Amino acid sequence: MEVLYFAVVIGALYWMRRTRKTRWPFSREDKLLRGPGERLRRRLIEIDEQFIWELLAGVTLPMVAAASAAKAAQVVGLGNTAILSIGLGSGLAVIGVSAGRVVRLASQRADHLLGWFGERVVGEQLQLATVHGWRVFHDVPSATGNVDHIAVGLGGVFAIETKARSKLGRKSSGVDHIAYFDGRDLVWHRTKDNRGLDQAEQNALWVMKWIKDEIGERVHASPILALPGWWLELTPARGTRLCRVVNPKWLPDLLAKERPVLPQRLVDLIALRLEARCRDVED
Repeated sequence: MEVLYFAVVIGALYWMRRTRKTRWPFSREDKLLRGPGERLRRRLIEIDEQFIWELLAGVTLPMVAAASAAKAAQVVGLGNTAILSIGLGSGLAVIGVSAGRVVRLASQRADHLLGWFGERVVGEQLQLATVHGWRVFHDVPSATGNVDHIAVGLGGVFAIETKARSKLGRKSSGVDHIAYFDGRDLVWHRTKDNRGLDQAEQNALWVMKWIKDEIGERVHASPILALPGWWLELTPARGTRLCRVVNPKWLPDLLAKERPVLPQRLVDLIALRLEARCRDVED
């Protein structure tokens, strides 16, 4: 019955496609700018598709495996008890494998959804800075993956990394909602974790190299780490990091207060190259 169902669905979709009397109104060259978390959005779509196929496999394959194993046991002349045990064991084994894959996909989806939402939060705050002349680009493809956000304006170039992190499972009167930055180390849940700081600084170095390769100009890129959803306490006792750490809500004012360091000609040129790099969204 499952095979018949799939055959009917695939046949109906094929027929609808062949008989459709409308066509896509945009040209193949029309592409949109990448939005906040574009890479994660695409990964979420892939996970959702894998999730559906895994669930379908989990429904159909155990029966197929059980029947095939039981038939093989019958062919070799085993008794009824052995046939039943082998068939049931094969079905349960397939169920276990499929269930493990579904759980793993669900965990990956939760992590990616958290990251995507965090980048959307930061993106909305950066959008507020555009009224001051800043040009903002999201999910910029880089040599090592992507730069979450790049802001370009008369005040300079900023490479902004977003780190969305879950809080503890139960609200408490403690400090589990606070992240601390002393100028060198970032502490979450009383544990030092500087991966976001390192990533932001590496991204800034890549942005500077990319600008030099693209337009032949040496332009400094400042790294910023944004922590959406967290209360941030700054205790600059050891200010040795190039990277600044901010709550996303601080970004519009931070950028608005930057003094001009770049000519408008250079801002426009960098923004033009970034737009070309980020205009690749087709779906």
